[in-house]
Amino acid sequence: MLAGREDNAAVYRLSGELAIVQTIDYITPVVDDPYQFGAIAAANAFSDIYAMGAKPVIALNLVGFPGQSIPLSILEAILQGGADKAAEAGVSIVGGHSISDHAPKYGLAVTGLVNPAQMVTKKGARPGDALILTKPLGIGVVTTAIDRRLVDRPTEEQVVKLMGLLNRQAAEIMVSVGVNACTDVTGFGLLGHLREMLTASGVGAVVAASRVPLLPETMELLQAGAVSGGTHNNYRFLRDLVSWDPALSREMRLVLCDAQTSGGLLLAVPRERKQRLLAALREAAEVPVAAEIGEIIEEPGVIRVAV
Repeated sequence: MLAGREDNAAVYRLSGELAIVQTIDYITPVVDDPYQFGAIAAANAFSDIYAMGAKPVIALNLVGFPGQSIPLSILEAILQGGADKAAEAGVSIVGGHSISDHAPKYGLAVTGLVNPAQMVTKKGARPGDALILTKPLGIGVVTTAIDRRLVDRPTEEQVVKLMGLLNRQAAEIMVSVGVNACTDVTGFGLLGHLREMLTASGVGAVVAASRVPLLPETMELLQAGAVSGGTHNNYRFLRDLVSWDPALSREMRLVLCDAQTSGGLLLAVPRERKQRLLAALREAAEVPVAAEIGEIIEEPGVIRVAV
């Protein structure tokens, strides 16, 4: 074993040049469209593989579905969305398992391949590294607002497109340039996943809230109360573990803990490679943002958030 429970995925070395990477993820619906839900769930499941610098190759469907109360045509659309996103990623879905459940759930067990010499983990962040984020925050806020009918169709379409965007190209660039550590930003929010990286690496971090990219409607929707239970849980867990700038609004503190679905990658890159990484990410068609949001510091476990 090269990595385990504390990392993005499990890794098992087969030879000096090849290892398999395995992960599993499934979610409840975050949008109303069943096809888009399937595609988003698949993109979300592949993200842990990409965060390790690996290439996903095969997957198994995981399905929970109330077949007696919802038409099977809905399930067909979910599975088609997942299959099409897998095809886009170059992944073969080779089987799966389903159970009867009270609410729809869908995801994938994914196997990928990586050269151990090119593998990226959470453990390598070093003082002086720049922190780079590849998707804006606010996904959880907007999906909560969709559920509460607080957003218009263009806003919903924007977040659906963002969640369905694979982290493939960002992962390929990070491997090519060379970074010290990576994690994807999903259910524990930006600060929750950053904390995992810091704990694994034995370092701390400073985050500049004003540099963190947000979806345009995020703050307005937060003020309207579009905060998920997962985001509240993240904030309750982190609020006494983070050193917050007193000038930072509660809304901004919440968005930094916003529970994302299929969020971006958070990269720790050496200063001498930062500009090369940013330039490559900003030229990539599949990378929506490339924002430098902070840096790694020497103090183990410390997270300071400035305005």
